[in-house]
Amino acid sequence: MGSTNTNKRVAPRKEVSPIHVSYLTSLDDFAKIAKDCEIVEASSTGLLLLITREDLIPSALRKNLNLDCLIGDRVFMHLEEMNLEVSGVITRTQLLGKKGFYVAVDYSDEAPQYWRECLMDLLPTPGELD
Repeated sequence: MGSTNTNKRVAPRKEVSPIHVSYLTSLDDFAKIAKDCEIVEASSTGLLLLITREDLIPSALRKNLNLDCLIGDRVFMHLEEMNLEVSGVITRTQLLGKKGFYVAVDYSDEAPQYWRECLMDLLPTPGELD
């Protein structure tokens, strides 16, 4: 029987050809968090960003081994190739060693479901743009 978990992932993930995000900015104080990061995985509820340490803008974040202080922050990002701005909430972060960090952004409360599903259809899969 297990307990009901309301935070279960229901949308299938899609590995995407890296989509350039020119900036990730806080909606609370409009401070830029990161620049030149990439979306590496997506679903109709969230985006997974790969951020290198060098692309983190606040020096306090660059020196840190975890970015958990960002969890719960409302952010927006600019998807360069699509000339599109997407906003959401940072739900988790993960250190990847020298590669940098994964930062997951849930955007399900910020956009209607049909729009999110259309975005998923438009995001290229690896090799699709080669």
